[in-house]
Amino acid sequence: MQIDAHQHYWNPARGDYGWMPKGDGVLDRPYLPADLAPALAAAGVDRTVLVQAAPTVEETEYLLGIADATPSVAAVVGWVDFEDPGNRAVLARLAGHPKFRGVRPMIQDIPDDDWMLRPEVQWAYAALAELDLSFDALGFPRHLRNFHRILTRYPGMRAVIDHFMKPQIRDDSAEHFRFWAEGMTRLARDTAACVKFSALITEDRPDWSVERLRPYFGHVLEVFGPDRVMWGSDWPVCRLRAEYEGWRAAAEALTAGLPAAARARIFGGTAAAFYRIG
Repeated sequence: MQIDAHQHYWNPARGDYGWMPKGDGVLDRPYLPADLAPALAAAGVDRTVLVQAAPTVEETEYLLGIADATPSVAAVVGWVDFEDPGNRAVLARLAGHPKFRGVRPMIQDIPDDDWMLRPEVQWAYAALAELDLSFDALGFPRHLRNFHRILTRYPGMRAVIDHFMKPQIRDDSAEHFRFWAEGMTRLARDTAACVKFSALITEDRPDWSVERLRPYFGHVLEVFGPDRVMWGSDWPVCRLRAEYEGWRAAAEALTAGLPAAARARIFGGTAAAFYRIG
């Protein structure tokens, strides 16, 4: 089974996508299942994981409605308010939906890098572990140390690191690569987290290349191994650099030298195990 472990559907008219640039020719438009279906078919992708893009419970419920009507959507990663302990009841309610799998706080957009360490949000990590739900870690390399603190503090919480923690490939500096690589190595060594092989092209320059991506993929594969790596498109955000098929082709080129079993894990098996997709 081929799985896209990270994609989005949205409608800007909903009004809760505060990060989205108004009038952006790529992002500021509706994206729905009919728009993605041809690309999934062409790539041979059977199922997807639909991930939140707005910090509201209302958007999560909107995504669950899409999942109900869309067989290709196997799992939904939503959002709850970590700053409100009353949202534990919301989390428990959402957990009753057969396609709800976990949450993703939009940490990359929060000005305070230490927000995830605040005492008032710790209830949420504990609740995810208790309810056996997953945590998508969305951030930048500057968040690596704090994610290490959280994931080692809550070893019972199933976690996946989104987008390789967004290394700034466009920076093209040895110092940046070393800082990122050391942080990812610590996470691989000290936690059971998985990693999403997604969004790399949008962290590179417009003239992105497979060869510039290769050291980042190579490092993650070395320290995490294919059993903890899952491919995702990050569609439609990937369209800022390439269409679905372009990023998929790049990912296939990067994995071309691997054994068939390793490729099967990266392009489906790891996501199926982590998100419990039958």
